[in-house]
Amino acid sequence: ASFHNIIDFSRNLLLMRHVSASASANPELSVQVSESCLKRLREICVDGSFLRVTVEGGGCSGFQYKFDLDSKLNDDDREFGEDKAKVVIDTVSLEYCSGATVDYHSELIRAGFRMVANPLAEQGCSCGSSFSIKL
Repeated sequence: ASFHNIIDFSRNLLLMRHVSASASANPELSVQVSESCLKRLREICVDGSFLRVTVEGGGCSGFQYKFDLDSKLNDDDREFGEDKAKVVIDTVSLEYCSGATVDYHSELIRAGFRMVANPLAEQGCSCGSSFSIKL
C-alpha cells in the first residue's frame, strides 16, 4: 500500500507543478459564491475574517478541499464574494476549482462549506471533500 501512496503522491505533485506554472498566466479564473455561503459568512465573519479555500494533495481521490477562516491576505490570493462575506483562494488552488461554486449546506446531521459543480473534477468521494482532476 505504501508503494501506491508514493505513486499517487508523485502524480499529484506533478499535476500541481503543471498547474502552478500556468496559474499566474490566467487572470480570468474564478469561482461563484452561493447566496447561502454569503449569508453564513455575513454571520461568522464579523471581525474582518474571510473564508479561505485551498486545494491540497491527499484525500480519498487524490485532492481535497480545505476550508478555514483567516484574516491575512497573501500576494497570490484572489477574492470573491462581497466585502463582509469574502471567499479567498490562492492562484494555485484556483486552477483546480475554477468554475465551481462555494456553497454552505445545512442538513439535519451536519452543516458546512463545500465546493459544488467543479467542472475540473472528474470524480469525487462520498466524503464530499475529495476529488480527482480531469486530465
